[in-house]
Amino acid sequence: MTKDLKLAVLIDADNVPYANVKEMFEEIAKYGTPTFKRIYADWTKPTVSGWKKVLLENAITPIQQYSYSTGKNASDSALIIDAMDILYTGKVDGFCIVSSDSDFTRLATRLREAGMKVIGIGEKKTLNPFITACDKFIYIEILKQEKGEQAEEEADKKAPNSKRVPAAAPLNKIDPQIIRLVSDSITDLADEDGWAFLGELGNLMLKKRPDFDPRNYGFPKMLPLIRNMNRFEIDERDSGKQNIKHIYIRKKVAPKRG
Repeated sequence: MTKDLKLAVLIDADNVPYANVKEMFEEIAKYGTPTFKRIYADWTKPTVSGWKKVLLENAITPIQQYSYSTGKNASDSALIIDAMDILYTGKVDGFCIVSSDSDFTRLATRLREAGMKVIGIGEKKTLNPFITACDKFIYIEILKQEKGEQAEEEADKKAPNSKRVPAAAPLNKIDPQIIRLVSDSITDLADEDGWAFLGELGNLMLKKRPDFDPRNYGFPKMLPLIRNMNRFEIDERDSGKQNIKHIYIRKKVAPKRG
């Protein structure tokens, strides 16, 4: 994804917390520029009162949707209708759907069928169908964790001798499944000598697992994650440009027995 994509950010206020909206938009900025920022809820309910200050600070347009019957989320329908209206304007290149509700699975699929990039942001409890319907899915818990780490760094600068709070545990452990994902993806991309370019490797893994993110495992980038696995060789090659290396990965080759 390029950083100049025009994105429509549509937020389901009933199914995501408001505390990390600033971090959400900082994350979204890595993928494009939000041209539409809308949030959907029944604003007469006290349960969404915490959003009001956040809307002003982040210039998000609230869309009022009354709940016509108990147990039904009318905001879902309003968000879906708006998404299709925005799609047909032709003014965006992609959508960011902020929700942990798997009811948006069909919407994400339909938008991708229309050639749109679809980024999902939600909590770890989000069901897999919605995750796999997106091009990329980002867990809010990771944004919370990064916010906590930044707060710790700032506290250290102000009071270097203060007692540090232990860092939060990664969302996931590096298990055989993720190692197999790396290994199989290298096989899919490898040249005759078994090497795969790191950038292409990350893109392929994301296509296979839209919720793949090194931060889920406690690593800021892909390369440190792969180093930690201790199963792969790493080759850093000169690109011809100053301070820029091209990174290649391959499975460790077993030594030949004499």
